[in-house]
Amino acid sequence: MPEPERQPVTRLAPSPTGALHLGNALTFMTNWALARRLGWRILLRIEDLDGPRIKQGSDGQAIALLRWLGIDWDEGPVYQSADLAPYRAALQSLAERGVIYPCTATRREIAAALSAPNAGEHELRYPGLHRPAGGRYRFDADAPPLLGDDGTCWRLIVPDEPVAFEDALHGQYSVNIQQQVGDFVVATKAGLPAYQLAVVVDDARQGVTQVVRGDDLLDSAARQVLLYRLLGLGELPSYTHLPLVYGPDGLRLAKRHGDTRLATYRDAGMPAERVVGLLAYYAGLTDTPRPMPADAFAERLDPGRLYREPVRLTDEDDRWLRQS
Repeated sequence: MPEPERQPVTRLAPSPTGALHLGNALTFMTNWALARRLGWRILLRIEDLDGPRIKQGSDGQAIALLRWLGIDWDEGPVYQSADLAPYRAALQSLAERGVIYPCTATRREIAAALSAPNAGEHELRYPGLHRPAGGRYRFDADAPPLLGDDGTCWRLIVPDEPVAFEDALHGQYSVNIQQQVGDFVVATKAGLPAYQLAVVVDDARQGVTQVVRGDDLLDSAARQVLLYRLLGLGELPSYTHLPLVYGPDGLRLAKRHGDTRLATYRDAGMPAERVVGLLAYYAGLTDTPRPMPADAFAERLDPGRLYREPVRLTDEDDRWLRQS
């Protein structure tokens, strides 16, 4: 008899590095609604490996705010920091294959080595300062620890060729990672697995088959696809990268656009249905904002007709939200 098909799994993965805002809420609400419409299992994963950027209590606040919106899950919360062994094992596998290497270069040294760095870039392209000759690293007992806080990070040797994958909204997508960011970090100087490695290891071992997140991570998906293949982790998850929410000036939603934190709206006594109603309007489920509970959002969402255009929070939207 053929084996029964496994239930698809998605994850809600807040990082406790700051407060959830309306942009985060739209992505989480859409992911949750897709899961409830399509019968996916939902895992809540707290991605708490960002060292000094982690803010105490942010995890509990994120969990409470998701519940306030009406979002639930089937498993979790699970915390990445609870067990580093799976990441260490993945790094060991990459090291033994000679495809990662230690690097002590500082951001200042990397910037100085670039002939024409692009001003304002969040991530500088690594120019190969410590890349091993021949494109392979010989890992031995004298190598720095894979997860150690000795000022050494570990970088992946990235081929100079496109990495392609399929996205539900963007179609066939391709990135030359080497030309974009170079050999990227897989273990940090703080002795922690980097985001790109951790998310791949976790998605694979937790059975995640559906990744729904903001399209600011679209290029990152190529790095994760590369790691999936190098680690031999099997079939890739299905990717859906949703448009972000921007401020009235067309820039990504941030503090400069005022206080759009969910906690601020909740603490002011605003009903969650009002926030969900604005999110439904942004997702194209209604023609105008109107209060709506989470289950109605899920009922209205058509998985085959997800919103594809960036969303802009206007002053009028903010005034509507704050109406008593």
